[in-house]
Amino acid sequence: MKTTLKLVAILLTACAGAHAQVVPAATGPRGLPVSGNLDYSFRYSETSQFGGSLGNQERSTASGDLEYSNGSTRLPFNLSYGGGYIWNLAGTSYVSGFFQHLLISQGYVGRHWSVVGSDNVSYMPASPTTGFSGIPGEGGSIGGTGSGTPSSQSILTLNTRTVSNIASGEFQHELNYATNLSLGGSSELLRFPDGNGLDTNMQMANAGLNRRLDARDSLSGQYIYFHYSYGGIGFTDQANTALFGYQRQWSRSLSSSVSVGPQWISSSDSATVPSSTTVAANASVNYLLRFGSAGLYYSRGMSGGAGYLLGAEVDSAGVDLSREFGRNVTLGFEGSYRRTSGLINNGVTDAEYGGAQIDRRLGRYINLFANYTAINQSSSSPLPTNALNQLLNVISFGIGYSPRGTHLRQ
Repeated sequence: MKTTLKLVAILLTACAGAHAQVVPAATGPRGLPVSGNLDYSFRYSETSQFGGSLGNQERSTASGDLEYSNGSTRLPFNLSYGGGYIWNLAGTSYVSGFFQHLLISQGYVGRHWSVVGSDNVSYMPASPTTGFSGIPGEGGSIGGTGSGTPSSQSILTLNTRTVSNIASGEFQHELNYATNLSLGGSSELLRFPDGNGLDTNMQMANAGLNRRLDARDSLSGQYIYFHYSYGGIGFTDQANTALFGYQRQWSRSLSSSVSVGPQWISSSDSATVPSSTTVAANASVNYLLRFGSAGLYYSRGMSGGAGYLLGAEVDSAGVDLSREFGRNVTLGFEGSYRRTSGLINNGVTDAEYGGAQIDRRLGRYINLFANYTAINQSSSSPLPTNALNQLLNVISFGIGYSPRGTHLRQ
């Protein structure tokens, strides 16, 4: 414990020194080799996790976040990072070790077209849940519109190291003042270094048209192809999806979108996974508050099986909320429900999680936070021993160093 506190003290001291050096460098006569907006924070938390028959856990976490954007309209670049280290102090070791999540995107914007490429890579000791880092209790921001993007790991696990990488690209072209064409593709790798899951590969290609009807309404049509393969077993499955959508901007603050259509599923072995036709759908509602944001989302479609099934159909629904009270207090909430139905045995796994966090800023750079997360999962068919099969509760308190955003100038 003494070693941990020393590390935290060193981190906070280094951060304060770094901030003192960045500001003069950013505004001095010679400037920096880069320009844009930079936000970063460091945190330390003490967490208690208890789950009935699984036993209790006490742990410490040191973590940090980094957000950078160059602010360019022609060559926009964005980087988001969240990661840290977890020490198990007492009890059953549900989660321990390093966790990392990095998202990088680079765009090129022309007069009537744009291209964007991104890479989303993570290293996790358990299935991700709340916040950008995916680790409950570590103190990173939760809530806020769009934060609840469903993970492909819809079956929640403990003490299961995974490496996930999603590379994607998209091209958009403005055909006329009201019609846009989009083409894109992505590739995802899901790996289990300890061999306690099924390595999964996914390739996706899509094409779509969006037609603006007026200032508030638009229609869309999209075709998506998915292909899944699994490490060394020679089995593949795929899906062809056609989605027809409607988007509306109800006001400056409220927007919604919905798309639905048929999905045709097939496999390399029709005796194992026979061909079928199902329904795919996506829906969302986003509301910008004066001092925060709120969002609802729902999605349904085929997935690779989260590393434990040879394909599945997944229903995901979620809500997220972020609200500021004055300049010093922020409340965040995030919740999700996932229903994973296997294509082979039709077993159903239901997973739910929800988290709430309050942040209180003390002075210019220091903040205190407290949060609570509940995670639950049950299944109608047997799951591996590393999969969660009951309710977990996570309570955490911590301190953070998070200066106001820095504007970098060349």
